[in-house]
Parts: sequence; C-alpha cells; structure tokens
Amino acid sequence: MTDESPRSPLPLTDAPCRVLTTRQLRERGVSAAEATEHCRPGGPWQQVLPGVHLLHQGPPTSEERLRAVLLYAAQRGPSVPCQGGGERPAPEVMITGFAALALHGLTVAPPLSALERIDVLVARTRRLRSAGFARVVRSAELPVPDEVTGLPVAPVPRALADAVGQLSDAASVRRLLTCAVREGHGEAAAVLEELERAGLTAKPQVADAVDALLAEGRAVAEQQLYAMVAAHGLPDPVWNVDLRMPGGPHLGSVDAYWPEHSVALEIDTVAPHGDDDPPGEDRDRMREHLDRLGITVVCCAPRALRESPREQAVVVRTALMAAADREPGAYVVVLPR
Repeated sequence: MTDESPRSPLPLTDAPCRVLTTRQLRERGVSAAEATEHCRPGGPWQQVLPGVHLLHQGPPTSEERLRAVLLYAAQRGPSVPCQGGGERPAPEVMITGFAALALHGLTVAPPLSALERIDVLVARTRRLRSAGFARVVRSAELPVPDEVTGLPVAPVPRALADAVGQLSDAASVRRLLTCAVREGHGEAAAVLEELERAGLTAKPQVADAVDALLAEGRAVAEQQLYAMVAAHGLPDPVWNVDLRMPGGPHLGSVDAYWPEHSVALEIDTVAPHGDDDPPGEDRDRMREHLDRLGITVVCCAPRALRESPREQAVVVRTALMAAADREPGAYVVVLPR
C-alpha cells in the first residue's frame, strides 16, 4: 500500500430521496395497493427490500442501496427529516461492516458497488431479519454513530469488528486491521477492545493478526512522536532505550529520554505479545520507581500525539524546563532497546 492517507468519503448527494417505505408513501397519499401496482413488471417502480420501494426502474445506486437498508431496518422505528425531502433513520440503526469501512474511506475496503450485502447494525431486541441485500447485525449496546455523507455509520472499530467476523483468512484480517491503524482511521487499542468485546480474539485468524495490529499502532505513534519533536523544536532525545542502574537491575524501557534533563517519555500503548515491556501494574511501578530516582516520566497517548501534538509538546517542554529547579536525577545506564 503506497497511499497511507485516508481516502475521502464517497460523494453521496443530498438529492431528494427516491427510496421510500410503504408508510412514507402512504403519508404522501399512495396506498399500499397502488404501490404494489406500481411495482409490477413493467411498472415505474420496484420493491428492493420488504416494505421499501425504489421510485424508478433499473439497478439502484450505491446511495440508494444504503438508504434502502437503513429504511428497511428502521421501518418501525423513529425517523427524522432529511435535507431535500423525505426522511432518514434515527441513530437506532447504522451502516456497519465493509460498507461502513468504505464510507469511512479505508483504502483496502471493497467499494460499495462490489458488496452483495450491506450490513446494518440494530439493537439486539429488534425483531428483524436479514433480507435481500440487507444483512442485519445485532448488538446489546449500540455505539454512537458517526455521520458520513449524511448517513449514520458505525465508528471504525465497531465496523472493523463486524467486518472481521465475516473473514476466515488471517492475511485478509491482518491487512484490514493494520491498514485501518496505519491510515489513521482508529487507534490500535480501541480496535482491539472492540474485537475482544465481540469475542473475536479467540478465533485463530484474528489472534494471528493481533500482534501485527498492535505493532502497527506503536509504529504509527512513534512516527507521530518523531514528528512532534521535530515540528515543535524540542531538543533531540535518545530514542527507544532501556534504562538500568549501574551494575544493577533493568528499570524500564522508554520511547525517548533526555539524559541531561532526566526526563523520559513513554507512548502509552498496549504492548504486543512477547514484548519485554512490563504491562499494566508493572508499568505503573516502573514509572513510580523512575520518579523516586528523580526521573520525570511523561506519558503520551497515541490519540493525543495525533490530534494535539502542540499540547503534548508543551507538556514535554515544561518537564524539560522544570529540570533546572530540581535535584539532578540518579545516574542511570542508557542502552539501545
């Protein structure tokens, strides 16, 4: 993959809807019998999903398929007016899976026109079956949808989980997950949390991809850290080092260290399996130990490095400047990691 920038969302229009439910037609003075008559062979309309009509002949566009799926899933639920006329489903239903990834602009997601079925996420309590090109996905707890081109779309981590659940090939799973993180569509930790919530990490094809997912997340965060230091004029640290007491134990591994200031920086990510860095409580103890030795540890989350690098640079600069007002930190041995 050569282009690592997010693809622009698909240019769906706000043109007046030509996709309406039976109820919406009835509200406009068209009876169910009339709608059925219009959808007979040779008629001007067609029924594309149960209770959902396309007000022209010929194949529906990608936008019309998306709207039809949302309307099908929300037929007995609330709806709100949409620009240009008609209605759109309320956030109780949303596009998910591969269609959502295509809308978010994930470069390895298949185009909407290539999808035989479009996934729609609904509450687990809904009595609704998959039909035609609409595949119903249920959830005990619905996420807050993103609005993409005017449509409710599941956030990338949830859409990834719903897409990955349909894959059996480990290479395809790995490519999908790492691409999402590399292109900045989601944080590795958030994606992993959603995969675990969906019970997918126990599947061999997903388990094999987890290390690659987390390694990609760390690599992206490290690049963002390098860019932050360079862009905001921070002094150059030593990168990716182990800290040890002279002739003593290993104190910990940090992503950047300024020896003359006794300031260390750690990217607060989930470590891949097999990494020597201590996870969880051990990592907290490492930070406390370094603090007792007079070494200030600055923790930066990947999202903060991506979304607010200027603020993170201010935090680091403040820690470096504060070094002049405190006792020098203990001497430690700095080794490449």
